[in-house]
Amino acid sequence: MWTALAALLYLGLCQSWEVSTRKRESFLPSPVSLSETLCKPIIWAEPSAVVEKGTPVTIWCQGAADAEEFQLYLEGALFALETPKPPRLRYRVHILIPAMSSRTAGQYSCSYRSGESWSEASDALDLVVTGMYDTPTLWVHPGPQVTPGEPVTLYCRLEIATSMFVLLKEGRPHRVQHGRGPVQAEFPLGPVTAAHQGAYRCFGSYNSHAWSFPSKAVELLIEGDGNTSFIPTDPTPAAAHVGEHCPGSEELGVLRGLDLSAQNLLRLGLAFLVLLALALLLAEDCRGGRRAEAGARGARREARRPQRGGRDGIRAA
Repeated sequence: MWTALAALLYLGLCQSWEVSTRKRESFLPSPVSLSETLCKPIIWAEPSAVVEKGTPVTIWCQGAADAEEFQLYLEGALFALETPKPPRLRYRVHILIPAMSSRTAGQYSCSYRSGESWSEASDALDLVVTGMYDTPTLWVHPGPQVTPGEPVTLYCRLEIATSMFVLLKEGRPHRVQHGRGPVQAEFPLGPVTAAHQGAYRCFGSYNSHAWSFPSKAVELLIEGDGNTSFIPTDPTPAAAHVGEHCPGSEELGVLRGLDLSAQNLLRLGLAFLVLLALALLLAEDCRGGRRAEAGARGARREARRPQRGGRDGIRAA
């Protein structure tokens, strides 16, 4: 019986190890590189990536549900190190810049750690500070109210010489157009459609992350569109990312749960086999004890019978 019990334990442990290994190999991604094992993080800024000098801005970085640590980089150098604060901020962190300046403007990226592995870097976030130079002037040709299909050009002028001009459509802070010129740049929109309708501002700049004060807004209206007021159609960065999980993190958690469930079922089955073997062993032991006790009683009865026969013979004599 002990041999059978040892064999059952050995077979159960071997089966548990084999199935667990097969589950991990089939469910979990192969650790060939960090980019294949961890999903790419997402980075954005609130309230916008274009911030006036001296005002606060918050940079967010979001990774997988099991992220343990985040690193924020500015122009490739480590800028901040943060850990998630569950349960509300379980898979993302935020870094507050109290007052925007030319020193905090630049290109940001982030990555996160899960276990011993680091994710790849996020896409770049260009954080821009405004209010560094004088205010430019923006106007539209042939006028602010045009018909669909009519060619339209926007002009931006700064009284002091600059190296670059930027045109920004309100409601779309990440979609900018660049123009070149010492004091003036033109931005041809081509034959306009309803998609061109909206309010525009321009900036002058000496580099891509430090802009002038914004110009006064120029609103372009498209006749016959049926909507003469500008309504932003693009979501803000915050609205676009709130509640959005890193792709694949939930699925990976489900697969890991399935793997653990399979292992737990195998352990329960193994425990049942052990209990069954112990029950059989106890039953066999009880049966053996009863047989031994019955044999001892029979031997005692057999031993008594000859003694009684001898006494009877003596009495008869």
